[in-house]
Amino acid sequence: MKSRDAVIRLKRFDVEEKRRKVAEIETMIGDFNHMAVDLDRQIAIEQERAGIADVNHYSYPTFAKAAIQRRNNLAASAADLAAKLASARGELDEACEDLKKIEHLEERDAERLRLEQARTAQADLDEVGAHRVAS
Repeated sequence: MKSRDAVIRLKRFDVEEKRRKVAEIETMIGDFNHMAVDLDRQIAIEQERAGIADVNHYSYPTFAKAAIQRRNNLAASAADLAAKLASARGELDEACEDLKKIEHLEERDAERLRLEQARTAQADLDEVGAHRVAS
């Protein structure tokens, strides 16, 4: 039993670690998306200030070009993280299933022990009753 308790604790720790990893990746994706939206606003402001919206125009603002590149890099990073997030969620689901299986085994063993104790107690009572009837 004690070894199973240790396994359950280990599996719970594993599940919590995987939950933290999923939450961390979700937070990073949200941050990247928020930064990309901010860069979009900055690009629009710079284009309006310069009066040029054509990226290929010779006097298109350098700041806007750099901001577009940063925004594209953030979008690519967010896409990479989305793939990692899917993988991390799969690992979390698998760890949760493993934990449920072990907890189910623990519950089943506890129920079996409880039933065995109830049978033993009933057998003791039956023996006492039989002894009283015989007396």
